[in-house]
Amino acid sequence: MTDSQIVALVAGGTRGAGRGIAVELGAVGARVYVTGRTTAAQRSEYGRAETIEETAALVDEAGGVGIPVRVDHLVPAEVAALVDRIRTESGRLDVLVNDIWGGEYLTEWNTPVWKHDLDKGLRQLRLAIDTHLITAHHALPLLIERPGGLLVEMTDGTAEYNAANYRLSPFYDLAKTAVGRLGWAHAKDLAPYGATAVALTPGWMRSEIMLDMFGVAEENWRDALDREPHFAISETPRFVGRAVAALATDPDRARWNGHSLSSGGLAAEYGFTDLDGSRPDCWRYVVEVQDAGKPADVTGYR
Repeated sequence: MTDSQIVALVAGGTRGAGRGIAVELGAVGARVYVTGRTTAAQRSEYGRAETIEETAALVDEAGGVGIPVRVDHLVPAEVAALVDRIRTESGRLDVLVNDIWGGEYLTEWNTPVWKHDLDKGLRQLRLAIDTHLITAHHALPLLIERPGGLLVEMTDGTAEYNAANYRLSPFYDLAKTAVGRLGWAHAKDLAPYGATAVALTPGWMRSEIMLDMFGVAEENWRDALDREPHFAISETPRFVGRAVAALATDPDRARWNGHSLSSGGLAAEYGFTDLDGSRPDCWRYVVEVQDAGKPADVTGYR
């Protein structure tokens, strides 16, 4: 490992945005610790097949070094042990991406709190918020030992959008709004140490779970447009991964401290594209087209 190599922790890197971020950090040569609860030998409550070893292998293929570590981020001792390992093996931490989630199968959409399953709702909050705080508590002391560290709090929706729109579940709404606020709050604490914190959202992301919901694969994702025309604005997990890589390699990233950012917005700033060469600007599209009740048309939005 060279002194110039980025050392990153992608907490929640088994699939989805976490996997896309880990791979794109690998593409800029980073040493990436990939954590999650699903390994080749053990699955989490999701029951899905994606593993942290697969993500780490993709990091290697992209040009970085992928290191899979099974961690339950609700268990402080496991997170503390992870940070001790990073310190011992790598000596520092340059980038922390808090992408821990796990709530896809817990949300009951369009359901008020008195009808929503309480255990599922509270579990969702623990997975979405407690994990981020536990991880920040243990990892940020290492990150601030050297100036220039970056914390990325991954959420769904920009602060502006979430402030004006109900996210169709009180638990989901609180989870995503709270994580966005964490990006702002951590920025206040990190600034004196020369570190940067942001909240970052992908657009409508074609995660493994989302593709399964539509019964398509990445290769034929457009077949889902018959069922949901607005899915035309969707993006791969690698798009938000490129957003994180752009931030991590930007020597002037401190200008974003405390900001709520989106993959589409950062693509316009840094000039990167999704894998197909387009730049989907999902959150502008959602406001101006989808929420406005207009027919699906991505002209001018990707």
